[in-house]
Amino acid sequence: MNFNEDPHRRLNILTGEWVKVSPHRTKRPWNGQTEMPAMEDLPGHDPGCYLCPGNTRSGGVKNPDYAETFVFDNDFMAILPDTEPSEYSNGLLKAETEQGLCRVICFSPRHDLTLALMPQQEVLKVVQLWIDQYVELGAMEFINHIQIFENRGAVMGCSNSHPHGQIWAERNIPTISAVELKSQKDYYDTGGSCLLCDYLEQELSDRSRIVFENGSFAVLVPFWAVWPYETMILPKRHMGSIVEMTDTEKNDLADAVRRLGIRYDNLFYTRFPYSMGIHQKPTDGGEYPEAHFHFHYLPPLLRSATVRKFMVGYELLAMPQRDISAEQAAAALRSLPEQHFSRKESGR
Repeated sequence: MNFNEDPHRRLNILTGEWVKVSPHRTKRPWNGQTEMPAMEDLPGHDPGCYLCPGNTRSGGVKNPDYAETFVFDNDFMAILPDTEPSEYSNGLLKAETEQGLCRVICFSPRHDLTLALMPQQEVLKVVQLWIDQYVELGAMEFINHIQIFENRGAVMGCSNSHPHGQIWAERNIPTISAVELKSQKDYYDTGGSCLLCDYLEQELSDRSRIVFENGSFAVLVPFWAVWPYETMILPKRHMGSIVEMTDTEKNDLADAVRRLGIRYDNLFYTRFPYSMGIHQKPTDGGEYPEAHFHFHYLPPLLRSATVRKFMVGYELLAMPQRDISAEQAAAALRSLPEQHFSRKESGR
C-alpha cells in the first residue's frame, strides 16, 4: 500500500472509527494560494473587548486590571451548577438534566497576542492555570469530568480575538472522552499496557508522522487524522492528567504548545485557526490506570489561509474523509521554521 497514492482507510485506535484517505485528490497539500495574507493589526488593549483588563463584560461585570492570566465563570454558561437532577423516560425517548459550570481563561492581558506569540514563561503560566483549574474544579462534588479547550479564529466559531480558552466541567463524562477511555481500558485490560504509550513508541520508531519533540513531549500527526493538519501532543511518560507533570514537564509542555502554534501560523502565513482540547482522566475518584493525557489540535485549513476543509456530504452521511495523508501533513509541518513569520523581519 502506498499511503501517499492509494485510496485507503485507517483505523482510529482511540475511537474505533475508520477514516477514509484519498491522497490522489490533492497530491501537493501546499498547492493553491502562496501570497502572504496581511496579519490582522490588533491593539495591545481594545476598549471594546469584553476580555481585556478593566473592561466591562456583556454580563455587566467589570474585569480587574489583571497583569497575567485571568479566569472567571462564564457569564452565559452552557451548563449550570444549580440544575436539579431529573430524568425523563417515555418509550424510546430518554433525557436527563446535566449539572456543571463553564469558565473562561484569558491567556494574557495583551489583546494582540496568541499562545504562539507569547513568551515561553507566559505560556508556562497558562499551563499552570490549566492545572490549577483541573484541581479546583475536580474537587467539587458534582464535577466528574473537565474539558479544557481553545477555539481559535472566527472560522472555528470564536467571536473574540483576545487570547483565551474555556473550561466545561460537568457531572457526566461526555461522549468522545468516554469512547476514548473505553478504548484505552479495553487495551489495558487485554495486555496490561497503555494504548497511547505503545502507540507513541511505534510513532517515535517510524518518525514519518512526527512533527517535532522535546525532552518530555512528542508532537505528531496521528495515523488516523481526519482534519488536514490535525496533530496531537503526547507526553513521553505515562500520566493520567496534567496534574502529574514535574516542573520540567510543565516547561516542556509550554514549549511544545508554543512551537506548534508557530509552525501552524507559518504554514499559510496567518493566525492559524483550530480547536484544541486536553483529554485526561475523569475527576470522579476512579484510578484510571489506562488513561494517558493528550492534546488534540483540530484545524480546518487545507490549501491556504482562505481554503478550508468542509465536513459535508459524505463526511456527514458516511464516514470522515481526508485528501492528504498524515505523512504529507507531518512533512509539511516538520519543514517549517520555528521563528514566527510576523517577527522574522524585525528579528524578534
